[in-house]
This record gives sequence, C-alpha cells and structure tokens, in this order.
Amino acid sequence: MPISENLRGMLLMCASMAAFTINDTFMKSVTQTLPLYQTIALRGLIAVVGLGALALVTRAYRFRPSGRDGWLILLRSLADVAATILFLEALLRMPLANLSAILQALPLLITLAAALVFGDKIGWRRMTAILVGLIGVLIIIRPGTEGFDRWSLLGLASVACVVVRDLSVRRLQGQLPSAVVALGAAVAVTTMGWIGTAFQGWNPVTPVEAGKVLGAGLFLIVGYLTSVMAMRHGDIGLVAPFRYTSLLWAIVLGLVVFGDLPDVWTFLGAAIVIGAGLFTLWRERRLRRSSAA
Repeated sequence: MPISENLRGMLLMCASMAAFTINDTFMKSVTQTLPLYQTIALRGLIAVVGLGALALVTRAYRFRPSGRDGWLILLRSLADVAATILFLEALLRMPLANLSAILQALPLLITLAAALVFGDKIGWRRMTAILVGLIGVLIIIRPGTEGFDRWSLLGLASVACVVVRDLSVRRLQGQLPSAVVALGAAVAVTTMGWIGTAFQGWNPVTPVEAGKVLGAGLFLIVGYLTSVMAMRHGDIGLVAPFRYTSLLWAIVLGLVVFGDLPDVWTFLGAAIVIGAGLFTLWRERRLRRSSAA
C-alpha cells in the first residue's frame, strides 16, 4: 500500500534525526580514546568520499557556483567548521541528551535571526514563543548553579554557528545542487581536522575504533541524505516538527551507551523549548495558509 507524501516526509525526518544522533554517539564514544581532531579527520574522509560519489552519480559537479554563491558557500563552510569544533568539544564533556536539549532551540533562533537579518516579520505571538523557548534554554543550562559549566556555553555557541550556516544558504541560487554545498562544508571540516592533528597528535587506531569512526561517517552521510529528502516530501509544516525526535534518540542512546540520564530540570527546559518551537512552526504554517488564501 503506497504511503502519502506527508507520511514519507515524516518518516524520513525521523530517520535523519536518528542517523545524526547515532553519529554523535559514535563520535562521543570514539573520542574517549582517540584525539578529537584525528577522529574528525578520519570521519571527514568518509563523508567526503560519500558525498563526492553522490555528486558524481547525480552529476552535480556540472554546476559551477557564481562568485556570490561561492562566497556564501565559503561562509557556510567556515560556520560549519566552527560549529563542528564547538559541538564536539562540548559533546566530549557533556551528556549527549543535555547537549541535544540545548540544540532544540535551533528552530527558534533561526526564526529570530531571519527576522533580524532578512527582515522577516514576526508577530507578537511568535516573538513570545521565542522568548519562552530561550527561558527553557536557561533552565537547561542553569547559569549560576552547580549544573552549569563552560561546556554548556560551547553548546550554545555551536547553535549560533549553525544558525549562521543555515541562513547563509538562503540566498543561494535555487538550481545549485545540495550535494555541492554539503561537499564544500565536508571538505572544509575534514581539512580542519587534518590541520588539528598537527597540534594534537595522532594515535594508532584499533579495529574497534576504526569501526566506530566508520559508523560515524556512514550515519553522517545517511543523516544528510535523509534530511534533504525529508524536506522534499510533504508539507514542511508537518515534517519539520519531527526534528525534535532527535532528543528522544539522544535520551535513549545516552542512557544505553553511556549510562547518562538528564535530571528533571533538563527535561523541563527541553519540554518548554520544544513546546515553543512547535507553536512557532504551527503559527508559521497557519500564516502561510492565510497568505495563500
């Protein structure tokens, strides 16, 4: 029995969030024994090969970005490099679910940044939802308490870099293939990893560690492909909320693999952030329908 486009998009988004979180789990595990930049370099090689093969199969290499698009791809790649470093440095020292809870603020911050940078209109309802969501983030990181540390700030900084990364593609030409954009970022992150190994050093890789790096690279590619496919099926307003399933995966994998379980304040803050994000997505969908009518 064929499934609807909306259901296909929802399932693909759930698969994407699962793949990205499994990638994070592999990275957190393998960086306990291998240097961070060595791990980034090895995983990056897998991602570059995979995305390069995708570009060849789809003939995406035939497209040449214009000068303006080239600068935007460079900005996106640099933001991705910074986001990767900050996120993985925080992931090394924070429970997976706690960091994932902070990342749930991303849709809210993208909405706010789009209003500040591009002049998108935000009504008082969505602005209130954004402020409530930010209060939820403060509950998660709890500044001034024993549960707060500088690694939480690194997590927030990585979210800010992801906002820059995602908004930078908004002005790209529509015909530019996503594989070209993703490949540029993958090359930049991989190059950063190899440069970092010159300062951090290189350790021999055991078969178990090699398997974890391979798993991280493969799931990273799967996450990218399914996220792109998800946004091309069904109503975005219905598909996008399933991004929040990443927190469920992070809680389960954090408990099973690392024995970590967030405290009640993290759950409360995450619930507030997700609730605010869902309201914002619902409001945007309603406004789009009103405009279309």
